[in-house]
Amino acid sequence: MKQAAAKDVIKVVATNRRATHDFHVHERIEAGIVLVGSEVKSLREAKVTLTDGFAQVAKGEVWLEGMTINEYAWANRFNHEVRRRRKLLLHKDEIKKLTVKTQLRGYTLVPLSLYFKNGKVKVELGLVTHKKHQDKRQASKEADAKREMDRAMKAHK
Repeated sequence: MKQAAAKDVIKVVATNRRATHDFHVHERIEAGIVLVGSEVKSLREAKVTLTDGFAQVAKGEVWLEGMTINEYAWANRFNHEVRRRRKLLLHKDEIKKLTVKTQLRGYTLVPLSLYFKNGKVKVELGLVTHKKHQDKRQASKEADAKREMDRAMKAHK
């Protein structure tokens, strides 16, 4: 007897919470990433920072820059460079679409999360635009109102 195919197993390593605070996320894209062995070992220990990361399209390829993956303690001389450029794996059509949106429409590519999906490292990219200061205040007011409503509903029960 054959067993049914297992669901996608996802283990989130890092999220960029600052991105949702500073930017309007218009679209989300999943991409693979090219890593070396010591980087994967470091990711399994969740030693990564996404807050300064951004992606850009150059010569038909998408590169992730500014992301920090700390060195793996046991890799000694075979360790990786901490803040190197990392190539993202996307289909040609997706790259063309991203090129148009980033160059002509003024969007920015920002990593939103980094996770393992069925044993492979994936990056969730967001096509974003900057929020204005008043937008941040409005989002804060909405979050406060929602929190108050939840407290009132909890107290009422």
